[in-house]
Amino acid sequence: MNRNYILLFLFSIVMTVSGLASLPPVDRDESRFVQATKQMVETGDYIDIRLQDVTRYKKPIGIYWLQSAAVALSGEGAGAPIWVYRLVSMLGIALAVVGVGWTGTKLFGANAGLAAGLMMAAIFATAFEGRDAKTDAILLACCVAAQGALAQVYMAAKRNEPVPGHLPWIFWIAQGLGILIKGPVAPLLSLLTAGALFAFDRDWRWLLKMRLVRGVGVVLAIVLPWLFLITWKSGGAFFQEAVGKDMLNKVAQGEESHGLPPGFYMLTYSLFMWPFGLIAVGAGLQAINRFWDDPRLRFCLAWYIPFWLVFEAIPTKLPHYVMPAYPGMALLIGWLLTLPADQANAPLRRWQTWLWWATAFGLGVVAIGLAVVCVGAPLYLNKTFSWWSIPAAIAALVTFYLAFPRQLQVPLGRIAAIAVGAGITFSLLFGVIAPSLKPIWLSPAVKTAVDANRLCDTTVLASAKFQEPSLVFLVGTKTVLTDVDGVARHLLADPSCALGLAPIKDEQKLTGVLATQGKSAKRLTEIDGINYSSGDKLSLGLYRVAP
Repeated sequence: MNRNYILLFLFSIVMTVSGLASLPPVDRDESRFVQATKQMVETGDYIDIRLQDVTRYKKPIGIYWLQSAAVALSGEGAGAPIWVYRLVSMLGIALAVVGVGWTGTKLFGANAGLAAGLMMAAIFATAFEGRDAKTDAILLACCVAAQGALAQVYMAAKRNEPVPGHLPWIFWIAQGLGILIKGPVAPLLSLLTAGALFAFDRDWRWLLKMRLVRGVGVVLAIVLPWLFLITWKSGGAFFQEAVGKDMLNKVAQGEESHGLPPGFYMLTYSLFMWPFGLIAVGAGLQAINRFWDDPRLRFCLAWYIPFWLVFEAIPTKLPHYVMPAYPGMALLIGWLLTLPADQANAPLRRWQTWLWWATAFGLGVVAIGLAVVCVGAPLYLNKTFSWWSIPAAIAALVTFYLAFPRQLQVPLGRIAAIAVGAGITFSLLFGVIAPSLKPIWLSPAVKTAVDANRLCDTTVLASAKFQEPSLVFLVGTKTVLTDVDGVARHLLADPSCALGLAPIKDEQKLTGVLATQGKSAKRLTEIDGINYSSGDKLSLGLYRVAP
């Protein structure tokens, strides 16, 4: 069993490592997180959270501390490349995968745990989040640790067995760390799970084995010190922004153009659970038909369904919001392996058959879509054919073939083959093809241009129109995000050293403003590309004041 955990950890690392360094900083969330961490390293202030001169109080401090630790261990200092920050997410996914394997082993046996862990390591959601320096990978690890401990306490109570003393502590420590990472998400998941189990069982006494009073004390000991410090430092502004604006706005109305109706997570399920979405649905439907007879199935369904329903009801929606629920489905894939073939493949009800085929259609659409992207994106954006597209597209289609089972129960060997196929697909997509799409990576192109034309050691860039946080992270914290008039003022304030970035179509305007002060602009180079965050095609000039 210990060998399985090591295998799952190493497999998850191998699944995620490609693209960690080659993929440029992704706008906008990842770049905001890493830039705020970078400023902590630059200033030595590890309490306050800032993005340039603006406070960033949407999330607690946890992820910034972890990323700062990664930067410190790297020895690179504030100039650490993006892959250093992403190490935290890669480790978070690996720990979550091991946690799913641990939970599956305790509930259903070693092979079930291995199957569940392989599935979690090989879905699109974890492949993407493991390469993205944000909160969600570490949050998933906290949620899996808490839920895994809760599941074992629940089952021990059901079997009238003593609860191992370490389980409540794992639960409460994971809750405290989860709050420091992303506020109330981890506690909400466990509360919804416990609430659903109470609705099924009409029994809450097993919760007394969780050492509630001591546990809450542990959570407070983890969370309160920083909360006191940030409340004092921000004058209460942290709670106003994090709770009063960010969290309540997401619950009350769609925030940041992410307001979507219920059903969004059903539509995105096939992508973010690809390629295991269909196998998971088959296992989930069989579990629904049997959950009254098996408390382990009740726990897994209570892990997934209530959390999914709550987030379908919340107006603000992003695909990764429901990722903490996915392990509940992964565990059911492992459970199905433990059944005799005739029971595991028992006929589904009519509505379940329709749902299964609808998911199969989604699986096929995603596989074909991935293959088309692998081939078409280099052709469309780079105007050239990439030979890496062929193995990537073949891997996506072969993985789809393997993940379209002839029966609901899928052998462990085939699950491993699907996971490997997904790993090849994602490694080529994120590690080779996406980084090669130069037109969409404007910030690295601007950094290269600035480095090649830097006038002084103290040169600062001002940028008009292109104002993405990745530009600040790559070019420097002092980068000025402004308009064309602001670029002109910046150049005039330091004519010997300053650089400006502005759309070439606004060059006349820039020159006109400089002319009022008897100066003119010299275009040093041109940078063409697409701002994928806004969809704008841009032709940017890098300028200095003409000598």
